[in-house]
Amino acid sequence: MRDLGAGFGYLVKGQQWVGRHGRWFGFGLLPGLITLVLYAGALVGLAYGADDLVGWATPFASDWSSPWQGLFRGFLTALVWVFGLFLAVITFTAVTLLVGQPFYESLSEAVDRAEGGEVPRSGLPLWRELWISARDSLRIVIRVALYGLLLFALGFVPVVGQTVVPVLGFCVTGFFLAEELTAVALQRRRVEFRERLALLRGRRMLTLGFGVPLALAFLVPFVAVLLMPGAVAGATLLVRDLTEDGEAEEPGDRTPDRHPYASPDPQPGQDPPASRNQGRPSAPHGFGKDEARS
Repeated sequence: MRDLGAGFGYLVKGQQWVGRHGRWFGFGLLPGLITLVLYAGALVGLAYGADDLVGWATPFASDWSSPWQGLFRGFLTALVWVFGLFLAVITFTAVTLLVGQPFYESLSEAVDRAEGGEVPRSGLPLWRELWISARDSLRIVIRVALYGLLLFALGFVPVVGQTVVPVLGFCVTGFFLAEELTAVALQRRRVEFRERLALLRGRRMLTLGFGVPLALAFLVPFVAVLLMPGAVAGATLLVRDLTEDGEAEEPGDRTPDRHPYASPDPQPGQDPPASRNQGRPSAPHGFGKDEARS
């Protein structure tokens, strides 16, 4: 439960960070505004053309008598528009991050630089970063769609479908939203997609504390635009906690430069004991000290 509160704390800290650095807040708004205009135009076009699309797709209903034809096609038209709105909601973040890759990478670097410590850079050309971001975003959208179909089917279960399933739906959305946002900082650290998922699953409550409130807020597209710069900043701060760089030593923690599995120093006159790290697999790239100890 402490991790759950800490995750929400990173979301708040990210908004505070961009609030103190107004230039970066305005800089981070641009990709969200561009994406919002594109999506608004697409949804308006869908609203005007959905009835024609439904009429073309249901020629068998042309000879139906009134009011059945109007009710049937009106229901399908509304369903098409709602489905388009659903796709816009679940893909808005991915498209915004893709459009704003250079913007958000610069913002994430600025957060690392302001917080001190190393400022990692991927060293990849822009086209390569865009390709990786698009590929990983597609993987996320596919996973969200599969979970969505499963939860949609479970929604017909009495009681559970109206109580537990919506909560699970927001948890799934929040988790993958956090994955997309932390990917900006983790890609600069050369952490691959599967390693990122494993890293976030290892601190699941921390991830949900960050992503679920953001998923609720992102239901309103304009709010999503305003929160996106702070969300990227907060995700960078969260990544600094999940990885080694930027994590401060706690009082009484191990001494610097000593490996977490290193044996204690031998007493005078004793042979050095064998290292406890012999035969132990090393932590995957990108994992922090807590994961290494476990």
